[in-house]
Amino acid sequence: MDEASIQVYGASWCPDCRRAKRFLADQRVPFVWHDIEQDPEGQRIVQSRNEGNNIIPTIIFPDGSHLSEPTNEELADKLGLSRSAMSHVYDLIVVGGGPAGLTTSIYAARENLQTLVVDGKGLGGQAGVTERLDNYPGFPEGVGGAELADRIVEQARRHGVEMLQAISARRISSDDDEVDVETATGEHYHARAVLVATGSTYRRTNAPGEDELIGAGIHFCATCDGPFYRGSKELLVLGGGNSGLEEGLFLAEFTDKVTILERNVTLKASRLLQDKVRMHPKMEIRTGREVKEFRAREDGSGKLGAVIALDLETGTLEEYRPEGCFVFIGLDPNTGFLEGSVELDAGGFIVTDAGFRTAMPGVFAAGDVRSGSTKQLASAVGEGAAAAIAIRRYLDERDRS
Repeated sequence: MDEASIQVYGASWCPDCRRAKRFLADQRVPFVWHDIEQDPEGQRIVQSRNEGNNIIPTIIFPDGSHLSEPTNEELADKLGLSRSAMSHVYDLIVVGGGPAGLTTSIYAARENLQTLVVDGKGLGGQAGVTERLDNYPGFPEGVGGAELADRIVEQARRHGVEMLQAISARRISSDDDEVDVETATGEHYHARAVLVATGSTYRRTNAPGEDELIGAGIHFCATCDGPFYRGSKELLVLGGGNSGLEEGLFLAEFTDKVTILERNVTLKASRLLQDKVRMHPKMEIRTGREVKEFRAREDGSGKLGAVIALDLETGTLEEYRPEGCFVFIGLDPNTGFLEGSVELDAGGFIVTDAGFRTAMPGVFAAGDVRSGSTKQLASAVGEGAAAAIAIRRYLDERDRS
């Protein structure tokens, strides 16, 4: 082992491992990769650093310290990376580096607008940590999420978009003339317009074992990951709303059986969807069930082995042993930094008009973070393009006034 280099311990199926590796590569920071599924010693090292737990990625630095499952911001702080943009005044600042925000930045830069993207996680958003996308137009054989994200990022850079990675926005304010974006580092950047495209985060059950098994049997996107379970015996869906039932019907194309668990005693989905599911020969619905634990396989593979649920009526525990578990219990928008500044709906998503404008002058929103959006990659890209056109129109009107 090269003791002078950063050592990254993880697994090929781990989205956070791919994100961390990509971040280090983007910053041109050398590291040595250890796949703990192929390296028993690597697994021992991970467990020794994490009180016996397999928490990945675990990143060990030359000074002997380590970070377990770090965010990009934590990595940047540890590495002492520069976290300031080249300027403090821009035509457009895009907060959020997912498909919607990057698409807007590409359109804006092509219109000769000086554009800055501020991203606190990983460029590419959720698409960048999705194993494979089979429903994005133009890729008949599907495309890896990381590959597609890298292509979009490369295109934005080619058009001169400046990108500030591993920096979260802390606050946005407007004085009707320009918009101020304050970052987590205390820096202030100003622009004539700002697009918020910070996306949303899939709500988790927070049951023990969940974090360790995300990407290793626990998923949040049926269209992205469902096809990988073609020929499986059983898949589990958590959530009895429209999303859960719709995705369950889709998953039934790949497996012998789909079991839907819903915590409430009644389903929340539309009556039409409920009827379709109840009539489907591969579907089974169990209400009044609360997930209590996710367990890994005993073979040491790190894959999902069992889901333990509590029957809320009888008080008994039930064990399910699906090949995969898909969680559809809601989405939490990444809008905590906006509370009190723009209008949010009851779910915390940003309210806009038909032109993607928020209640704050000069501030727009697009993609998953916007109230009423479809939460799909293709539509996020479309909203990003439409928002760019709306922003261009807004700036032109300002220049004429």
